[in-house]
Amino acid sequence: MTDFTMQKDAEGVATITWDVPGKSMNVLSMDGAAELDALIDDALADDAVKGIVITSGKPDFAAGMDLNVLAGMKQGGAQAVFDGVMSLHHLLRKIERAGMDPKTLKGGKPIAAALPGTALGIGLELPLACHRIFAADNPKARIGLPEIMVGIFPGAGGTTRLSRKLGAMAAAPLLLEGKLNDPARAKAAGAIDEVVADPVAAARAWVLSASEADLVKPWDAKGYKMPGGDPWHPAGFMTFLGANAMVMGKTMGVYPAARALLSAVYEGAQVDFDTALRVEARWFTNVLMNPSAGNMIRSLFISKEALEKGANRPDVPDQRVRKLGVLGAGMMGAGIAHVAANAGIEVVLIDSTQEAADRGKAHSAGILDKGISRKKLTEEKKAQVLSRITATTDYAALEGCDLIVEAVFEDPKVKADVTAKAEAVIPADAIFATNTSTLPISELAKASARPDQFIGIHFFSPVDKMALVEIIRGRETGERAVAKALDFVRQIRKTPIVVNDARFFYANRCIIPYINEGIRMVGEGVNPVLIENAARLMGMPLGPLQLVDETSIELGARIARATRAAMGDAYPDEAVDAVIFAMEKAGRLGRKAKAGFYAYDDAGKRQGLWEGLASDYPRAEDQPELTEVQHRLMFAQALEAVRALEQGVLTDIREGDVGAILGWGFAPWTGGPFGWLDMLGAERAVEIAEALAASHGDRFAPPALLRDMAARGDSFYGRFGTQAAAA
Repeated sequence: MTDFTMQKDAEGVATITWDVPGKSMNVLSMDGAAELDALIDDALADDAVKGIVITSGKPDFAAGMDLNVLAGMKQGGAQAVFDGVMSLHHLLRKIERAGMDPKTLKGGKPIAAALPGTALGIGLELPLACHRIFAADNPKARIGLPEIMVGIFPGAGGTTRLSRKLGAMAAAPLLLEGKLNDPARAKAAGAIDEVVADPVAAARAWVLSASEADLVKPWDAKGYKMPGGDPWHPAGFMTFLGANAMVMGKTMGVYPAARALLSAVYEGAQVDFDTALRVEARWFTNVLMNPSAGNMIRSLFISKEALEKGANRPDVPDQRVRKLGVLGAGMMGAGIAHVAANAGIEVVLIDSTQEAADRGKAHSAGILDKGISRKKLTEEKKAQVLSRITATTDYAALEGCDLIVEAVFEDPKVKADVTAKAEAVIPADAIFATNTSTLPISELAKASARPDQFIGIHFFSPVDKMALVEIIRGRETGERAVAKALDFVRQIRKTPIVVNDARFFYANRCIIPYINEGIRMVGEGVNPVLIENAARLMGMPLGPLQLVDETSIELGARIARATRAAMGDAYPDEAVDAVIFAMEKAGRLGRKAKAGFYAYDDAGKRQGLWEGLASDYPRAEDQPELTEVQHRLMFAQALEAVRALEQGVLTDIREGDVGAILGWGFAPWTGGPFGWLDMLGAERAVEIAEALAASHGDRFAPPALLRDMAARGDSFYGRFGTQAAAA
């Protein structure tokens, strides 16, 4: 079984087909690269071969490099990584020069890439080394270099080739943002050459007619100058100056890949092409050996993919949803109905009034209309999706539903009422799920006649955009219910984590302390600017004050009251409540009210921190150091994640890390809270936590698990990560 095969025809065209056995998408391994290298040698040495076409035997071209291979290379150390990357450079350079004389640049054979569909990462870097790229006119295909999104950058020549082909400015969205385009937009951006109905046929015709001049890449031609200007050119200098500022503004200096990529482009532009490839390889090695890159690859690719494929799914028969009932047509219910219908599932959307039910269906229409306006879907697709949603007040319409998702108001009595109404109609084997962010599942299950078929499915808002779904086992939840929830989440193409029932489950129990710590510091007189920037400088997408504005201060106050009532004298957050309740009383309820910790204009656009904070909460004369504020914000979350693991709420640290990044944006550069604590080391983490506890209270006291790990010299992935080997 081989990844690459070659056929030579009577006209002199050698067609190399990439088709990795047993995979839905092609990924490149080092063995596969060696196979391709040998076939290229064969074709170049064969006088009967006039040209080469590289294509795919699958509907798509390639998904990129096998990141598990990169993880393996890393185990051999920096030299192994560098040598592995340089072997890829040699292969792609061989394709690029295609047997031509290095001095005269003549005598080469034309090599074209024919892309039937999606081409990502090495799936674009390989075509960029070819002399012409033909892509099928397939609007669903995506073409680009997304490596930056998982903490690395294109290291097989994509960085050097694309920046030299387009110039640093034009290449920036593709390289620094990982922007993916459909074929038409990829051609407009200059990443590919042609969009055609039949890329293989077009590529064959081209290689048979190409001249020697067509094979010489601009950077190999005499007198080459980088588009937009070299680094020492005034225009080029300003480009790199602006790019550096942009990178720092977007990454806050915590993502090493972006700076390394820019360095590779800047330094590579000042030397010849082959030296530039070595520069790129060295910077790639530097990034891959950085713990941040390994953690990001592990959490955002390897672990995420494993969870999406059902790593923790019970061993029960297929539970895919055929017909879904959604109770409650508010924003959450309407969002759930939309993603299900969009995935091809028949949906019954129920609310107390027909007007409310229709409004819920209209929510889906609004999302689809935005897609049409952006030319991402058609009126026909919109009609198909909407036809799958039945908006009604009649519970009898739930007959035949195999999964119910309840998304009514966060009131146990209301939830109990709709549970009883639905169970009177639905089949005896149907699974009932409640969408709640705070209420214990085991208590809600008491309203069900079938507690073993009762489960929590916590969606994040907005449902159509947020990738994470938290599945919560109640005390009596059975295995089939868990499998049903996991299969449903897979159907709607989101990432699941499975946790056990406890107050606030996992995501909210970690994010609430982060928000509370920020609010508590406001009450202490810490400058809000320092609080917000400290968070962003640690890689949090939103500071705690902006986050509570976005989620609603009113909701925060409601959760605080409910938590205080449940915990009684053990309630720890009176100092936070003093600020939250004062903001609520003043009508500063967050962004939706156009007034919160931030000020907003009439259109709801954030203007800056509210000036009234300075008078209501006077600045303390002695402001804390930046590091102390950062530690308070980060440890508030990370220690809670450890407690969730210690208490059995989490059973898999992969779910803890993936859930943290996707659920509330926990500093992605760390790979998640457990990845971050491993970077710090358990001993150092205990040291910092003890210092925080001494200064700010027992909420920072290191959990017993963390103390034990420090004493033993353990790491989280060393002790619990047998299923999740570090990248």
